[in-house]
Amino acid sequence: MTGEVQFIEVHGYRRAYRMAGSGPPLMLIHGITDSSGTWAPVFDALAEHYTVIAPDLLGHGESDKPRADYAVAAYANGMRDLLSVLGIDRISVVGHSLGGGVAMQFAYQFPEKVERIALVCPAGMGAGVHPAFRLATLAGAGPALMAITSWPVRTAVRTSIPLVTALGGLGLGPDAEYVLRLYGQLAEPGARNAFLRTIRAAADRRGQTITMLDRGYLAAHLPTLVIGGTRDTVIPSGHAGRAHRAFPGSRIEIFDGAGHFPHHHDPDRFVKLIRTFIEETEPAVFDPLRWQRTLRRGLPIVALPTTGPAPSVPLREPG
Repeated sequence: MTGEVQFIEVHGYRRAYRMAGSGPPLMLIHGITDSSGTWAPVFDALAEHYTVIAPDLLGHGESDKPRADYAVAAYANGMRDLLSVLGIDRISVVGHSLGGGVAMQFAYQFPEKVERIALVCPAGMGAGVHPAFRLATLAGAGPALMAITSWPVRTAVRTSIPLVTALGGLGLGPDAEYVLRLYGQLAEPGARNAFLRTIRAAADRRGQTITMLDRGYLAAHLPTLVIGGTRDTVIPSGHAGRAHRAFPGSRIEIFDGAGHFPHHHDPDRFVKLIRTFIEETEPAVFDPLRWQRTLRRGLPIVALPTTGPAPSVPLREPG
């Protein structure tokens, strides 16, 4: 991964990010407990065509982990401020999992800055989420998480990863090894507290509370690509179809056999999809009068389906 971690201060906090390449700017936003390192399988290939910026969200990776606001809206503000400091005015955004929720919120809060978005197994499409995240919202989750991330437990988990994976991976399917390695990062108190604040701002014991289903119609003029995996158990695989139906005119591509990380499952296909999507779509141009008219018309009745298959839109490969 040629994009070495760099640091910049925003609002007095150290923000880590990777930046490499040249061409149209492209931002990659990771999911909860993860970091910009998740993009390693695709970063260099994308940087051959774009100026790629992959931040570590506040509270994640090598960014600072203060006692702060970790709501999705606050993350979107952080992305705006980071891009402003870097001198980037408009950008295409790829968001994975929680990062997909941040990408949608960023496009909602700052539509004048977003040219197109790609949502990879995105959060915000329904209550469904892996039970571990629901448990993390309950009272007493903090001490419990501290106990299960202690050195003896982490050591036992690390040595048992092959066995756990062979036995089904705790319901994590093909993502078990990667997710179990991520969990060890929560041993650090700052990361653990940031995780708990983030998940409690996005979910409760019944599942996800954040949603963009009610505002997806505003993205009718924003090129949108949805990517999912048939074996995603972190966020139900059907949520990719919901996103596709909620965002008018969006494209969808499902990776057969992939779990929650399609960019790990088939990096070459992922890069081709992103390149094709960018090459085949014109960047959105924000029109405040059109936004106002759309808001006044309100939510179309057909914009909130939650069942049924979503058709796949074929994409040609970039030349």
